Amino acid sequence: MRLIGYIIFAGMMALMPNTADAQDSIAVDAEKPYTWTLQDCISWAKQQNITIQRNKVNVRTSQIDLQDAKANRLPTVDFSTSQFLSNRPFQESYSGVIGSEVVSFSNRNSYSGNYGVNASMNLYNGGQTKNSIKLAEINSQIAELQVQASELNVEEQITQLYVQILYSQDAVTHDEELIALAQTQLEQARARKKAGLLNKADVSQFEAQLAQDKYQKVADETTLEGFRLQLKQLMELDGDDKLLLADPKLEKNVLAELPSKQEVYQHAVMTRPELQAQQLAMDRTYLNEKIAEAAGKPNINASAGISTTNSTGNGNMFTQLKNQWNNGIGVTLSIPIWDHGRTKNAVAKARLERENTYLDMVETQKSLWKTIENYWLQARNNQQRYVAAKEKVDYCRESYNLTSEQFRLGLKNVVELTQDKTNLSTAIQQMLQAKYEALLNMALLKYYNGENIQF
Repeated sequence: MRLIGYIIFAGMMALMPNTADAQDSIAVDAEKPYTWTLQDCISWAKQQNITIQRNKVNVRTSQIDLQDAKANRLPTVDFSTSQFLSNRPFQESYSGVIGSEVVSFSNRNSYSGNYGVNASMNLYNGGQTKNSIKLAEINSQIAELQVQASELNVEEQITQLYVQILYSQDAVTHDEELIALAQTQLEQARARKKAGLLNKADVSQFEAQLAQDKYQKVADETTLEGFRLQLKQLMELDGDDKLLLADPKLEKNVLAELPSKQEVYQHAVMTRPELQAQQLAMDRTYLNEKIAEAAGKPNINASAGISTTNSTGNGNMFTQLKNQWNNGIGVTLSIPIWDHGRTKNAVAKARLERENTYLDMVETQKSLWKTIENYWLQARNNQQRYVAAKEKVDYCRESYNLTSEQFRLGLKNVVELTQDKTNLSTAIQQMLQAKYEALLNMALLKYYNGENIQF
């Protein structure tokens, strides 16, 4: 049983994808977690993601299908034999002379054997074999493009989650700053209450604000962990693994110039693997039509064979095999006359398939334009929002500082102070959101334009 276990384990290890390169470049240490850059996450996911691995298996399957299609051009050869033993229990005996004696025989059992080697080869089938090979080649190319498409899709998803995590981390940091400020204000309020400068209701306002800030931090931390979990799942990391992301300095990139929508779209149409795969799918429909038409054309097959037999009662076995040896060669011509319209219907279905494939390609192109246009609009709008939000933060911070000083002097009440603090917090959140959404959409625009995603 232990030996069987070793064999099974060795087989599983042989079937596992080679991830040595990714594991060599990214060392995971439980005590000192690795800090993942965006490119680290993408490289790891391309090695580990199950969807990508499945598509790679499909590539190998399509390559085997191509080998099968090419093998149909070669002749088939088979060996056959039949052995037959018969028994005649009611056969009467007969006499024969051996030397000077008369001997009685009663051979009720007999044996015979047939042996043959046959070969056949298709000489012409309306181009079905040739087109089937081309079809298998296209299917193999489409399978490879599907691997590329799945890698790009995973790369895009990882980028979105990476930016969401960076945004959530900044939101939690902002929450911590608010909690620290609220804690300081509460301590000051309690001290001023003891001095008779504030009443209990005012202190309760500060306590409520601190509780609200703590609640918001918990909510933002929950959102952050949710994004981390999604990224781990996409990268096929264990749920207990720590995932610390590198935090690049992104301020200078927020207001970078946007590429032209039309240029991005034209580049994407020419390079995106899903569109290339659909163009190949169009070519596949033409081949399917030709293969369907081939069923209505003549079919020519060549065949050859050798055979021999032997049986009991006819002398020496090897002499019989020699005397019964037979060689043969022939050609068969088959001309379809009527097949209940099956060929005609198959051709009609192949043409309809081509129409559907064309519509799918048009729909994909429209969807691609919609995606690029949406990224462009979102990037531009969030750039504008970021500029406005940054100004708003400056004004709200100045207003809050003035209100705090006036509150200290007794010129403003706790409600006004709390409102100004809330306005500042909201402005900071809006600035952070606009910043990261602008960065994300700008990065994806460049990504569709053929550039590497970098922060």
